[in-house]
Amino acid sequence: MSALGQQSQPAAQASWSPPEGRVRELVTPEGVDLRLVLGEAGERAAALLLDLAIILGMLLGVSIVLGIIGAAMNFAVAGLLQAVWLLAFFFLRNFYFMAFELTPKAATPGKRAVGLRVAMRNGGPLTAEAIFTRNAMREIELFLPLGFLLAAGFGVGGWGNIAALIWFAVFALFPFFNRDRLRVGDLVGGTWVVRAPKRVLDADLAGDDVMTEGLFSAEALDAYGVKELNVLEDVLRRRDPVVMKAVAERIQYKTGAPAFGSPLEFLQAYYKELRRHLESRLLFGRRRRDKYDKP
Repeated sequence: MSALGQQSQPAAQASWSPPEGRVRELVTPEGVDLRLVLGEAGERAAALLLDLAIILGMLLGVSIVLGIIGAAMNFAVAGLLQAVWLLAFFFLRNFYFMAFELTPKAATPGKRAVGLRVAMRNGGPLTAEAIFTRNAMREIELFLPLGFLLAAGFGVGGWGNIAALIWFAVFALFPFFNRDRLRVGDLVGGTWVVRAPKRVLDADLAGDDVMTEGLFSAEALDAYGVKELNVLEDVLRRRDPVVMKAVAERIQYKTGAPAFGSPLEFLQAYYKELRRHLESRLLFGRRRRDKYDKP
């Protein structure tokens, strides 16, 4: 959690370069263009399979508990237990995704495992309405056609199976027929899924070898919150000279902070002091979410 770092460590951490076809612009409220990398179809499929495995595991746990309760009561309330199971299945398949994507990481355990997260396509903050919309559509895209296919073993005719397969295929293949790899839920909700690789906070991000106390006034540090701190951290990790220069100039203009050193050195120093400032306020129970939140 630091700021002016050694610059001797090269850009080895940026050795991977995404295909240009998967790179998209995201303009922050500060007017800075941060490039996002869209998640690959294989990554999204792997994330979904992991999440479905977790849901099935949770559903299995519910089934075992209800089975024990039913056995203890000689299955006198079998109908009620069945209703509870169906209700649990409904909540798991719908609100599992919503609950995790409403967190600051905007990702389910499956997405986090493969390094993905959900973001708004317009560059704004991810809203509850967008998350609800994109996940409500999953019922139509995935679970309803799967339900029809599973019902094949209970007397549904051949035409019903074919219709369910076509329905499932249309929605499953939809991301392959649009440039941004959007599923229907993303298209309706105004979202997309982007790469958010797990990265350890390295010493070079904000080194501890230079004193930064007193470089910035309290007013300069009160200009931003946790959201902007996260954006600044991402800028420091990317080490794009054009973006760093633009962000440094924007911070200097907005806060009146004096310019010194290179844009990298300035941003490292400001990052270190802003993080220290926000953490000290948190100790007194005051958490500032973003620059619009009152200090």
